[in-house]
Amino acid sequence: MEVNGKEYAAIRLLGKGKGGYSYLVSEGHRQYVLKQIHHEPCDYYRFGNKIEAELNDYKRLREAGIRMPELLDVDIREERLLKEYIEGETIYDLVLSDKMEPVYLEQVREMCGRLYPAGLNIDYFPTNFVVQEQKLYYIDYECNEYMEEWNFENWGIRYWSRTEAFMQYVEEHKQMTHKTTLSEDAGDTSP
Repeated sequence: MEVNGKEYAAIRLLGKGKGGYSYLVSEGHRQYVLKQIHHEPCDYYRFGNKIEAELNDYKRLREAGIRMPELLDVDIREERLLKEYIEGETIYDLVLSDKMEPVYLEQVREMCGRLYPAGLNIDYFPTNFVVQEQKLYYIDYECNEYMEEWNFENWGIRYWSRTEAFMQYVEEHKQMTHKTTLSEDAGDTSP
């Protein structure tokens, strides 16, 4: 995979979101996340220019002081972002394996303390958060104007423990919880 003509070896698919596919890639000894914007339909979310939105959201979150991966490069033509790779377990995986710790809830609430005064919400779904050395990182750049119904206390918290909503999601998306290795056959990334 290339970003502005520089090649990166694709290691595996990390996940698919509303706006793109994220891959773990490497260049020599260092690993990165390469996000390829997609234009697949999403029933519950409206997009404008996705690459522009990613850049604007990144800037807004940086200004709010949110801990997240650094944006390293952007290929506007190919709609690709190269981001710092934050190695660690997602909150989703920690909840699933009963390893969730109260300190991570404290840290997301600290993020809320920065976001709400800035008039922002982020996507609080637990796959968007990684823990590295006991520090919580928001690994997506998506943010939206603050709306109480979509804040952490009213929406996100439902997925940060083994609630009925969380377990229903797990059941519906079992195939997505397994790590995916990139296939040699025509870029097939199915699990």
